[in-house]
Amino acid sequence: MQDLNIIKIIKKIFLNKSFIYVFFVSFISLIIILAVGLGFVWRYRANVFDYFAKEYLQELQNPNNSLGSGGKLTAEKIAEKQSIFSQESFVIDAVKKTNPAVISIVISKNVPKYETYVDPNQQQNPFGDLFPNFFFNIPQYRQNGTEKKDIGGGSGFFVSSDGLIVTNRHVVDQKDVEYTVFTNDGKKHTAKVIARDPVLDIALIKIDSPTGESFPYLSLGNSNSLQIGQSVIAIGNALGEYRNTVSVGVISGLARSVVAGDSSGKTELLDHVIQTDAAINLGNSGGPLLDLSGNVIGVNVAIAQGSQNVGFALPIDSVRSAIESVKATGKIVRPYLGVRYIAINSEMKEKNNLSVDYGVLVKAGQNQNELAVIPGGPADKAGIVENDIILEISGVKLDDKTTLASLIREKNIGDVITLKILHKGVEKNVQVTLEAAKD
Repeated sequence: MQDLNIIKIIKKIFLNKSFIYVFFVSFISLIIILAVGLGFVWRYRANVFDYFAKEYLQELQNPNNSLGSGGKLTAEKIAEKQSIFSQESFVIDAVKKTNPAVISIVISKNVPKYETYVDPNQQQNPFGDLFPNFFFNIPQYRQNGTEKKDIGGGSGFFVSSDGLIVTNRHVVDQKDVEYTVFTNDGKKHTAKVIARDPVLDIALIKIDSPTGESFPYLSLGNSNSLQIGQSVIAIGNALGEYRNTVSVGVISGLARSVVAGDSSGKTELLDHVIQTDAAINLGNSGGPLLDLSGNVIGVNVAIAQGSQNVGFALPIDSVRSAIESVKATGKIVRPYLGVRYIAINSEMKEKNNLSVDYGVLVKAGQNQNELAVIPGGPADKAGIVENDIILEISGVKLDDKTTLASLIREKNIGDVITLKILHKGVEKNVQVTLEAAKD
């Protein structure tokens, strides 16, 4: 009986017109509130998403977190987490953070200025006897002083707040010109070349602030943990005209070896460089290659002529020691062996009837001034000659994974290394004492 009474009371409540009206209005109001709330979230989803994405990644990269090995996530795990979030937001954030520290370099030089004049004594008659009295003056040219002209350009980036800048050596290799740096805010500064790296295509220049202000500078990342397919950003003075141009791409290859040349005919072997499809144009040389966190992972150095989006950058881990050397001593101090060479592979072995398919052949460059063995250098003193084949350095085989240049960069000045070489078909070991490379 009591259950029946409860049911009757419930029926009276739900059949009451006032209750139905209140319930209907409340339900409609709830639907409207939910719709407005979802619309707000949808409209501002990118900002909300980016906020939590950045907070999450900052926590991932925090050395005090409890994730990963030793309290740190590996670069691979961080890259995996980054792929969850919008690439566009990371690119925009990285560019905003790094752009102020990227500079443009303009190279100018005093060149002869010519003018035309007419010498009344220099007349000609092109018609000969047909019109014997028809003569006209021949315009002549003569130098009238000099004028300053821009003859080239490049890029660079600050690595310290006092105005120290990294760029390519080939950008600032001339000694009778003026180098001008334009910062991202449009200010103009005269630059001084501090050091040119004798081993890598790297140079460091410096500008001073007239007001004593500090310059924004970039953080150096880790190029040893890069992966093919990883997103990268290139910033530089494209074509020497479009300053702080941004391009985005991926790492297309690692540990590439390429022969780079400039307009004067000089060539240089670049080994273990990063290949990227991020657009790198003339004028981008010396600019930074960045990861999505805004850290420098490479220095843009060359492009493949006749190709589309095939560019190369020097790994920042190869450049770091040069930067530290300049900060500590004011110059770049590196060991060197003093040979030019060509890497040997199976194809080269077959074509030249060699007995080995690895190592390097000591060989002169294309320019007649590029000798195979530097006179007076460590290799010369040890008796290395052209056409010798260097097989190993201190027991480490030279192959497509381990290059001569990379092994020498790991050594110190004064180190004694053992070279296993083939000299006229005879294998022997040679002791070489590394010396400081000269600029």
